[in-house]
Formats: sequence, structure tokens, C-alpha cells
Amino acid sequence: MLARTITVAFEGLEARPVDVQCAVSPGLPGFSIVGLPDKAVSEAKDRIRTALSELGIALPSKKVTVNLSPADLPKEGAHFDLPIALSLLAALELVPASAVARVVSLGEMSLDGGLVAVAGALPAAMTAASLDADLLCPEACGPEAAWVGAASVYAAATLKELMDHLTGNRPLTEARAGRVAAPEGGLCLRDVRGQEKAKRAMEIAAAGRHHLFLLGPPGAGKSMLAARLPGLMPPLTAMESLETSMIHSLAGTLEEGGILHRRPFQEPHHTASVAAIVGGGKRAGPGQISLAHNGVLFMDEFPEFPRAVLETLRQPIETGEVTIARANAHVRYPCRFLLVAAANPCRCGMLFDPAQACSRAPNCGAEYLGKVSGPLMDRFDLRLEVPAVEVKDLTREASGDSSAAVAERVAKAREVQAKRYADRPDITVNADVSGDYLHEVAATDAEGEDILLRATEKFRLTARGYHRVLKVARTIADLEGSDAVRRPHIAEALAYRLVTPAG
Repeated sequence: MLARTITVAFEGLEARPVDVQCAVSPGLPGFSIVGLPDKAVSEAKDRIRTALSELGIALPSKKVTVNLSPADLPKEGAHFDLPIALSLLAALELVPASAVARVVSLGEMSLDGGLVAVAGALPAAMTAASLDADLLCPEACGPEAAWVGAASVYAAATLKELMDHLTGNRPLTEARAGRVAAPEGGLCLRDVRGQEKAKRAMEIAAAGRHHLFLLGPPGAGKSMLAARLPGLMPPLTAMESLETSMIHSLAGTLEEGGILHRRPFQEPHHTASVAAIVGGGKRAGPGQISLAHNGVLFMDEFPEFPRAVLETLRQPIETGEVTIARANAHVRYPCRFLLVAAANPCRCGMLFDPAQACSRAPNCGAEYLGKVSGPLMDRFDLRLEVPAVEVKDLTREASGDSSAAVAERVAKAREVQAKRYADRPDITVNADVSGDYLHEVAATDAEGEDILLRATEKFRLTARGYHRVLKVARTIADLEGSDAVRRPHIAEALAYRLVTPAG
């Protein structure tokens, strides 16, 4: 008898439907899986045979053939266990073939018949909704998959529970979306003593999603500032939350039953490889830049990252997406993140303090920061020095606005941008604007144009640098509530742009 069901194979964020066909036919006893399976999929037959034995089900002395169609699509991962088991049970007439044929399923089998959680439940639920089918999955994946809402999700702890559900002996209730408790408290800008200029730059960066480069000695507060940036940004919208959560679901980093509501904050170590940062590996999975999609990517000790890693950031920063090319696949992930890079001025970090600087100063600073190429540095909208904090500042009371107050101003600026770009689906914030449209929305007065042209000539700004000054000035004007970009906005934007890597 021939039976079939549906599962998915992952290509980037897309969960492509896979037809799982099982035939039990006369011939030499055997269990084979065809259709370009990887090692994990090929091993499913051993897990399934043992699990069925634990349930008191013995395979007949016949030939069992499982075909995963389309055959030219690579099948990777242990989540094929459950659909293969269901199609086999239907072929053995232990569950109704008609019931199995109209469901999408995924899950790993344990040897005792239990169902083990797998990554990718959220994208799989999206595919099930598009096919107007139910989703069957392990119990731990149910709350996550139920967030889609458009598909009925049935989650079980064991294969036996799913068999009872499909036969109608004991139907399962639909899984409910998991509830994510908001973390209590949070990091506040007032915890950072001094650094008022850096706090202002953080506000501008959050309002327009402008990339930020922080240069300063050890202990100046660069990491503290970066960690507080997500708290200044508005919460994820419904679409942003779903898209970002799908990436984390594929990576297996979602908490059980959770979905992201806060902006992600990724801080990879400087020893991370290209595949870890950009994505790749055997399954071409998402990297840190995609996990930071709609959030913040903080790269501390920026010059210490391998040169190959730094240079691969250039294109994703501009396009907001990354394509991972492999011999058998081209996978695309979104990666529209806010990059915050922090660096010491030199290897010892004391370049700006003559009393503590090494004997190689100032050459050591140029050599150290020279690891960051000019084209990459040109992509930072905001560049500023973060000076060492004086002891007297540490003993004073906290100053400046709280994160909540700054976040309120940022939210208002974001609302202004949302209205301005309402008819432009490709633009959400000022950092996305380019070309003639940028000159239209960031048109400045004569005084502002004059100071910008003179600065461009004197400091030899590139065309990219010129346009990024306009973008930052537009954001500063939005924070002020000004419809027009004027001279003070241009001047402040230039003040952040003209800080050189060498200080």
C-alpha cells in the first residue's frame, strides 16, 4: 500500500513542502529512504523501527520504501522522523491514510516513541497555513508554532498520542501560543556616568538606525552604552516580531513557546568565524548578522576580528540581506541590523593618555585601527570618541535622561518617519533612504548646504559620507520635531562624521 504525508525542508527562511511517500510492497525485507537524504534522515529508519517496537508494532517482512519528493531538494535534519513514521503507519493501515495525507508534520523520534523538539516550527507552521493544513509537532514546539494563528497546531509528547489523535480515539486539543513574560527592570542610560555626547549619539542611532563606531580606552563605558541601545528602540512590530522569530526558530535559539518582542542584541566574540557571523556551515544556517535582524549587532574589540569577517559586513550593511552561496544551494537571509562597533585607540588602549601610552605611540594607534578598512569605516554614520571617565564622575549622582525618557523621544521620531515613508514599503527609517529621494526629504537651507559643501571639500568626504551626513541630519531634525533640515542639524551630524579612526 502507498501512503503519503507532508513535511518541510528549510531553505533560508522558506520552509518548502516535501511530499513523504511510503510504500510497503512484496520483496526482500528492508527499509530504505530515497530522495537526497542526509545522514540524519537516513538514520531515521533505525529510530523509527525501535520506537514502533516499543509500541508493540513490528514491521512486516516486506520491502519498505520512503521517497522524499522533490528528489533533487536536499533533505537535512532529524525533523523528518515524524512524517516518515506517520506515512509508514498509514501504509500499514494503522492510522487513516486520508488523515495523514492532509497534515504537515515535523519532529524527531526517540527510541521509546517520544517526540523530541526540533528547530523551525514557526516557518513550518507558516507553510502549513499556506497549504490550509494542520501541523503536527512535538509538545515542546506547539506553543511556538501556534503563534502563526492561521494553522491548527496539534502537539504531542509521544507518537502514540498522535496515533490516537489521527484515529479519533483521543483527539488532541489545539496548542496555544506561548506567553512570554516581559523581563523585569532593564538597563538604563543613567547607569552610565558621564559620556553625555555618547548618550546623544545613542539616541540618534536608535531613532534612525544609524551605525555607530565608539572609540575609547578600556573602561570608558563603550560596552555599557551598547547594551542599553535596544532599550531605546521601539518594540518590534507584529511583522518584525514574526520575521525575526522565524530566524531564531531556524537557529533553535527561541525559548520554549516564546516569540521575540524585544529587539535582539547579538554580541559575537572577536574570534568568531565568517560562517558564524554571516551564516553558513553544512546547513547554510543564519549567522549573527541575521540573528540581529531588526535589532542590534554589537562587535566589541572591532579591530581584533579577522579581516575576512570585517570585509564581509560591507555588503549586508548596504543591502540589508545576505546570500549564502553553496555548491547545491543559494540561501538568502534578511539582516537589517544596527551595527555598534567598539574599539580601543591602540593595542594597549592608552594612546590618548601620554602618561600611560607605550613607546610606540602614536604609530601603534594607526597600525591597530588600520585593520579596519576605509570603505568599512565609511559605512558608520556616527563616529565618536568615548573618553575615560574621571573618578569624580563616578562619585556623583546619575545625570542625564533615563532610557525611558530617551525611548519616548525615539518613538516619536520613528512615528514621524513611519508617516513620511508610509507609501514606500522599502523604507522604514532614515537610514534606508537613498538617491534623489534623500535630497528631497533632507533638503536643507542655504546655510546648511554651504557648511556641508565646505566640509565635504575640506575633509574630502566620499559620496557615501556626504549622503550619510544628510541622513543623520534628517534624524536629528526628526528628534527636534522640525520638518526642515537646518544648519544646526547639519553641523551636529558633521561633528559625529568628522571624528577620524585615529582620534
